Amino acid sequence: MRCPGEELTVRSRSPLVVPADLWDREKVRRALAARDIASVIRHFRQYTGASQTTVGSLVGLAQSDVSAIERGLRQVQSVDVLTRIAEGLAIALPLLGLAEEAGVADQPARRNAPALLLTAAKVAEAELEDDVRRRDLMTGALGLSASLIAGTGSDAAAAEPAAQNPAAAMEQALFEPVAGSPTTLSDLASGLATARMLFSGARYTALGSALPPLIATAEATRDAVTGRTRERAQAAVARAYVLATELAVKQHSEAAWATADRALIAARASGDPRPLSDAARVLAITMRRAGRSAAAVDFLARTATSLVAEKGGPQADTLAARVCLLMTAAYTAASGGRRSTALDLLQEAEETAGRIPVDQSGKPAGLFTISASSAEVSMYRISSLTVLGTPDDAVPYVSRVEPAQLANTERVARYLTDTARMWHQLGDGRRTFSALRAIEHTAPEEVQRPAIRTLTADLLYRPGNLPGLREFAARTGAVAA
Repeated sequence: MRCPGEELTVRSRSPLVVPADLWDREKVRRALAARDIASVIRHFRQYTGASQTTVGSLVGLAQSDVSAIERGLRQVQSVDVLTRIAEGLAIALPLLGLAEEAGVADQPARRNAPALLLTAAKVAEAELEDDVRRRDLMTGALGLSASLIAGTGSDAAAAEPAAQNPAAAMEQALFEPVAGSPTTLSDLASGLATARMLFSGARYTALGSALPPLIATAEATRDAVTGRTRERAQAAVARAYVLATELAVKQHSEAAWATADRALIAARASGDPRPLSDAARVLAITMRRAGRSAAAVDFLARTATSLVAEKGGPQADTLAARVCLLMTAAYTAASGGRRSTALDLLQEAEETAGRIPVDQSGKPAGLFTISASSAEVSMYRISSLTVLGTPDDAVPYVSRVEPAQLANTERVARYLTDTARMWHQLGDGRRTFSALRAIEHTAPEEVQRPAIRTLTADLLYRPGNLPGLREFAARTGAVAA
């Protein structure tokens, strides 16, 4: 077990030091005796400045699990998990009512070895939305860490009000489908455009309610037609599931596996490379979140390479789709710590973006939920360099992005989120909070997302006093009001 006062190097700029008297305070002793792990973790973070990501890394849990424990959504009951928490946070086992194992002196490799030293890149990787390690729904593993902690991620999400879990209705519809009736391709396209507008406007609660009937209608229409009409309906089904996956990813829902899989099946059946690119992108994001970054990068790179404009076809659409896939591949490579690969992919994306013919209508080219532009590439540079643990390198790109250059509200919110994470990793609380408030002003529902609430709570427990931060945290659900 680590000794209090031992320095744990988890960030290149600010070593984490556990005070020698950390667990000696009467209040925390009572929390330990009661196994109130939420209070124990808050106490540890308050006096060490550790993030939830760092705590998770020390005790072997995902940041999302640590967040759920702190917020009271999950209770730690497993002796194994309690033991790992004690070992990771330098808590004497008897304080949690745990007995030292017999022969512990003969097992230094497990009990006394220091924790693995974490590089800044690994900590940053876990800190972003890619920190959740999901099990594959297609093999039936719906719950996350169910054997470790009482209550699954899905159960916790279902217990939250719909306003706090916009994906709830969609998740339920996956297993209890709503009835749908066939419609015309024109009406289907209109419904899909409305849903896309809700996503682009960061109106996630409305999108979550709209998706189940849209998907049911699209599938009913597909099943009622044949030939080329069926292929076009398949494309609509694919894109409805693409939107469902985007929403599931934003809400850290395991349903993303199922929706991404259905999107890809429908896209392949459509024979249209555009929805196939959309589906490939969201599936790769889901793969990345499951810790399969290398496979996801290869999948995206192959898909991007396969995009060739048909003779007389829209060259701009093909190039834009390739840019979108390359940007996603770059961030995925960065999340896996592959710096040179990420930078090479970003360079290729930037060069390809420069070859896209200018559309006189001003309509941004790209995929269904993301556009291709130099501003987008700069945004992906910010997020990629930050997750690689070199946020200093990302700072120059902040000024290269004008929010007005981005396609819609959702993309602006994503840019602000990326800059907030960058400033947070640099230890600039004032700029981090400023970016968070800008997100709230731009897209109020965006700050309700689990990743943003986690970032807010982490900022709140850092040293220093930022006026209005606690009120913001309570208002956005990061902490109890």
